[in-house]
Amino acid sequence: MMARIKSSQKLGAPGVRTTAIVGSNRLKVEVPAGISGYTSEWMDVDDLTRQSLPKDTSFGQRRYTGSDGFETVANVVLMGGDRSSLHKPQFCLTGQGWVIDNDASSADVLPITEGGSYNLPVVKLVATKELNQNGQRVKYRGLYVYWYVADGVVSASTTGLQRMWWMATDLLRTGVLQRWAYVSYFSVCQPGQEEATFERMKSLIKVTVPKFQNPPKEAQVAGR
Repeated sequence: MMARIKSSQKLGAPGVRTTAIVGSNRLKVEVPAGISGYTSEWMDVDDLTRQSLPKDTSFGQRRYTGSDGFETVANVVLMGGDRSSLHKPQFCLTGQGWVIDNDASSADVLPITEGGSYNLPVVKLVATKELNQNGQRVKYRGLYVYWYVADGVVSASTTGLQRMWWMATDLLRTGVLQRWAYVSYFSVCQPGQEEATFERMKSLIKVTVPKFQNPPKEAQVAGR
């Protein structure tokens, strides 16, 4: 039965805005430039990430820098027909040497008011990493805010159960495989600056998200 469903399934529309890349089956996710108070630069995905994910995985990545030096990297990974494009963010952080502080991590809801009002559920992970600087070990804190979005739906949770349930039921009911994108924002700060950094990140998210993410149907926003 599952083989028959897979052979006849159609890929749904993405919940993020994209443009075609000439000569490629990938798309470019249009993470926006031109944000007031920030300069930004487009960041190409590294070869290891590109080669380790399915060939129809699409990306969008941009670094934002405020006039005071504050930095956030916004990253979007959009699945194609292979859902293995998506992965738990915990794997990314720990693979880069960050140790996640589960007691400091939490769920939140950000009100989005431009381009359609809705509540955006997010998960905030707080992690620690020590770097060697001038012969000394210096501790940094990393704040990683993420969620998942498809056409008409947004979900954020550490388990991903809501997203997987929606994907399975939609596929069985309509034959359409929801095309999910994994969206994240990452900033590094000194210990003690976590709350101030998160406030800056939330402000940037509220401004940038309406420029590349389509608003969902409010009844289908979930954070479980």
